[in-house]
Amino acid sequence: MTSPAATVTAPVADAPAAPHTPRNALLDSLMPLLVDVGVPLASYYALKTAGLGTFAALAWSSVLPAVRTVWGVARKRRLNGLAALIVTVNVVSLLTSLAVGDPRLMLAKDSGVSSIIGLVILVTALKGQPMMTAGLRPWLVKGDTAKDAAWQRLAAGSAAFRRAEIRFSAVWGAALLGECVVRAVGAYTLPVETMVWLGTVAMAATLVFAFLLSGRVGAVPMERMIAEEAGAGR
Repeated sequence: MTSPAATVTAPVADAPAAPHTPRNALLDSLMPLLVDVGVPLASYYALKTAGLGTFAALAWSSVLPAVRTVWGVARKRRLNGLAALIVTVNVVSLLTSLAVGDPRLMLAKDSGVSSIIGLVILVTALKGQPMMTAGLRPWLVKGDTAKDAAWQRLAAGSAAFRRAEIRFSAVWGAALLGECVVRAVGAYTLPVETMVWLGTVAMAATLVFAFLLSGRVGAVPMERMIAEEAGAGR
């Protein structure tokens, strides 16, 4: 991330940003969902078919998302608050589930992960320090130095921009908290086999809902303000 001075004075400030087509944006948005949801679900059924028990299949199918999260943090050589929270909660919940040996707890731990992450995101948003900003900023500025400088000016002086930034995180925090309630109830009231796929559906639906709503009330207004501010700056 460049400093404010370097951003404003960079010689490439007027250079066009890299192409960012709707198709590429959609693929970028869906890839984490495919890796963290699709692969574990497919792995679960593959391992069950191979003869593993329900608990073992659930445990092994959780390994890839955890490894992917840790690898992402290590590759960037920078640990932000949200990434650290996700890694910590995943590791603790997996170890707890393995120690207890209950497949229903393995399912319920996913709701525990969502609830803790959602609660922290919501609290930081209400305190005016939205945690989702670290992931939202690169998505909106798209490597454009003029837009990055516009973000900094708006974050420092625009109350409307700050409100939209807070709304973006608040939507995600509330959505994750709601999803955790549904998954926790289902884990102990529905058959394990049913909850494996139904829990995935609930999580996917939550992600889509949060993505659309947070975009409408947060990201889209912020993107418009950034474009206007960047144009005025040029």
